[in-house]
Amino acid sequence: MTLDSQATVSAEIAAIAADAEAAGFETVPQPQLAYPPYRSSVLRSPTRDPKHADPETIELWAPAFGHRDVDPLEADLTIGHAGEPIGERITITGRVTDGEGRPVRHQLVEIWQANAGGRYVHKRDQHPAPLDPNFTGAGRCLTDGDGNYRFQTIKPGPYPWRNHHNAWRPAHVHFSLFGHAFTQRLVTQMYFPGDPLFALDPIYQSITDPKAREALVATYDHDVTTHEWATGYRWDIVLTGASRTWIESVDAAGEDH
Repeated sequence: MTLDSQATVSAEIAAIAADAEAAGFETVPQPQLAYPPYRSSVLRSPTRDPKHADPETIELWAPAFGHRDVDPLEADLTIGHAGEPIGERITITGRVTDGEGRPVRHQLVEIWQANAGGRYVHKRDQHPAPLDPNFTGAGRCLTDGDGNYRFQTIKPGPYPWRNHHNAWRPAHVHFSLFGHAFTQRLVTQMYFPGDPLFALDPIYQSITDPKAREALVATYDHDVTTHEWATGYRWDIVLTGASRTWIESVDAAGEDH
């Protein structure tokens, strides 16, 4: 199968963005679940009304995480192996709030990511970049009493994917947040400022509202940066309301893109 060129995909992205701006970004779903430049989204996005379930029944099996279940060391992705991982050491921190700015306390936050070479520890990721024996790329923590989370990790690299010819994903970290029930799980991605691949990436561009896209980009924070150890990034997550952080569809969350 011949893959489309980046120019073809970029033209599609520009046309959809222009239509969304003309219609008004507030009238367009964010992100667009069936977004043609993101080829596989058209094949797997829902075409029927989701199956309805009794939330009270589901919540009988709600997750319950406490400090005995999540060790603080699990928030440091740079330890637990025989040696140091390769790459730029970074700290990612932020605050999880609801739409009214109230902290979301003691909730599970999970992250997973590629290594510094842009490679996941996953059998489906076979592109020719090295695996790092000292980096698995997954961690978790609980938010504190003020809704704060904090991770120590390695800055991930960009990587190729097979959406189109010469397609590359911007460097990013996947986030999963659990509320008080399995039905409240949210999955999203955090990006790094100034990435030249933003304009070329169909997943990032599937959020057609520029302000909503920008909310997925962390900011460099020198107060989080530690002397001779790690650069720091801050990324706050808003779960509800008009300023909420946009999330992936459930189907997309199952892919390591």
